[in-house]
Amino acid sequence: MSLIKGARAMRLAKVAMLVSLVGIAATGCSSEEVLRFGWPKAVTEQGERMRELWTGSVIAALIVGVLVWALIFWSVAFHRKRKNSPDMPRQTQYNLPLEIGLTVLPMIIIVVLFYYAVVTQNFVNKKIANPDVKVDVVATQWNWVFSYPETKTANGEVVRTSGDNATIPLLVLPTSKTIQYTISSGDVIHSFFVPEFNFKRDVFPRPEKNNTDNVFQNKIDREGAFIGHCAELCGTYHGMMNFEVRALSPDKFDRYMKLRASTNPKTAKPYSAAEALTEMNCGDLCKPEAVTTYPFTTKRDARTPSERGETR
Repeated sequence: MSLIKGARAMRLAKVAMLVSLVGIAATGCSSEEVLRFGWPKAVTEQGERMRELWTGSVIAALIVGVLVWALIFWSVAFHRKRKNSPDMPRQTQYNLPLEIGLTVLPMIIIVVLFYYAVVTQNFVNKKIANPDVKVDVVATQWNWVFSYPETKTANGEVVRTSGDNATIPLLVLPTSKTIQYTISSGDVIHSFFVPEFNFKRDVFPRPEKNNTDNVFQNKIDREGAFIGHCAELCGTYHGMMNFEVRALSPDKFDRYMKLRASTNPKTAKPYSAAEALTEMNCGDLCKPEAVTTYPFTTKRDARTPSERGETR
């Protein structure tokens, strides 16, 4: 009888495995996409480390789930009342080894997950003493101002970029360099969120008075244009408070900053972000307008649906 039960269990396991493989193949996902379990593909070292924690946590949860499901199905299949038998299945209780195992195993899982969560958090929040680039980020209703405090224009002012009703603010950053962000708000609470960073941090007014850590660092792995949002409801036009990160290779970024620090001979003024990118003429990465925020409107002070570009 036990052999028959064992054979049935093996058949069920094979069928379950086949169904799982067919399901994965039917999605058309690569192995790398499957292991992300829906987690967005990060463009920073910190985001990838968080993805690894997510993958490990989901795999651990699936193992526990499969074990629980297997025990449930085993009980349903082999410990139920038989149709032609007047007797109830054999009842068991007070299984001390099982109860100890069901107490100890979850504790081990919690301790392991806690350990890796702390290690990942420390890596994400780690700061080095001398980052390659420093950026000050100021959020206001409903705009962003990005400043490079270590770079001055020809007239001695800090290089600064902000958005208006014609342009979405562009945050130009280098790849393969450690970037330090110092975030603050000019009015209410906002939130700095770039999905490809897998990172969001609330932006408080007067952070030194709110006991908040308003400085973080990351390193971008590849070039590209990535949309950024305010992820904290901050007023009427919160939905329009977007920006764009433009990640350039170090040589392109150096050229961009040199242009921002110099004077445009056509205007006799320091190069704006749009003028510097246009002057560089390096394809889509150097377009002076945002390329990821369509169909969002740039109008941050519009008052009517038609002014905001909304249609019914």
